[in-house]
Amino acid sequence: MSDATATFQNGVLILQGDWKRTAPHPDADQFLKDNPIEGPWKIDASQLGKWDSILLSFLSKVLAYGEKQGNSADLTQLPEGLRRILDLGVYGRKNATAQRRQQDQELSIVHKSGLFGLELKKTIHEIIYFTGDVTLSLFRLITFRSKMRWGDFFAQVINCGPRALGIVSLISFLMGLILAFVGSIPLKWFHAEPYVASLVGIGMLRLMAPVMVGVVMAGRTSASYAAELGTMQVNEELDALHTLGVPQTDFLVLPRFLAMTLMLPVLAVFADIVSIIGGMIVAVFDMDLTAHAYLNTLVTTTRLNDLFVGLITCFVLGTLDACCGCYQGIHCGRSAAAVGKITTAAVVYSIVCIVIATSLITVITVILKI
Repeated sequence: MSDATATFQNGVLILQGDWKRTAPHPDADQFLKDNPIEGPWKIDASQLGKWDSILLSFLSKVLAYGEKQGNSADLTQLPEGLRRILDLGVYGRKNATAQRRQQDQELSIVHKSGLFGLELKKTIHEIIYFTGDVTLSLFRLITFRSKMRWGDFFAQVINCGPRALGIVSLISFLMGLILAFVGSIPLKWFHAEPYVASLVGIGMLRLMAPVMVGVVMAGRTSASYAAELGTMQVNEELDALHTLGVPQTDFLVLPRFLAMTLMLPVLAVFADIVSIIGGMIVAVFDMDLTAHAYLNTLVTTTRLNDLFVGLITCFVLGTLDACCGCYQGIHCGRSAAAVGKITTAAVVYSIVCIVIATSLITVITVILKI
């Protein structure tokens, strides 16, 4: 067994001998002190014998030092196995990142637009497939062929309903107060203080309560759906269900979808009541109205159509919240970082869908004069 040696001559690192843990070998730190690397250099491994992790450790330090000095190395003369292992290490990852950045800079606008179009096409295909899968799962439930566990459904109902009453109560009460305070300013100009009940009632029943509950549940529950299912994807639990022949949509998505869709209208009604109470407090203590006058104006000026529009809006928003959270979780990547990304995406997409859906429903109800 020949001793391991490393010499640096004319920009060439010459490796000789057997680089084994059990044999003497050069120290990387001492080698770099004696042989400062300047300019482009390469490695000559033609006289290299047997090697193990000692050579990997030595080369990793030398390559990292050269990279820090801005001097690239030519690794083409290294054995193929050694070069592949180095490519998997830090040095290889840095080079791959630099190459990707260079490629991104070299791409034209047309090329980038094409890549964006392909990614958009893939996303649309996944959304359509997911929507169809949920629809088929609902059909199986109606025809009593679903594999959904009702225990999971009731657990999700508790999570979406009773456990969300605290945050919904606080926000709806404050929204009623704010709406009444803001509305009291112009109403006092025209001595129309009793109509603050109409402002709070119509505003909350028709629009504010559904949107508020939808946004709260997007940040509270839709994000948790994405995180739960995303973690199951990372842990390969979804693959296990697929291997066992258990439909992922029936087992995981459907209980969450039904719970969110059914409980959002209930939470909206609760939010309506609490917000009306908040508005009544402002009317009594700031506008010198009686509770009876406030409630009488509320009943005479608010229609049942306002409540029905709010409930239909909540039903739609609950569907969108559940779909956004479950879709992101099912299509999560295989890393811990991916779970954080899809959790954020679930909240963002849910809120965007809420705004778009609310706008469309408002326009439709105005056109139909509902």
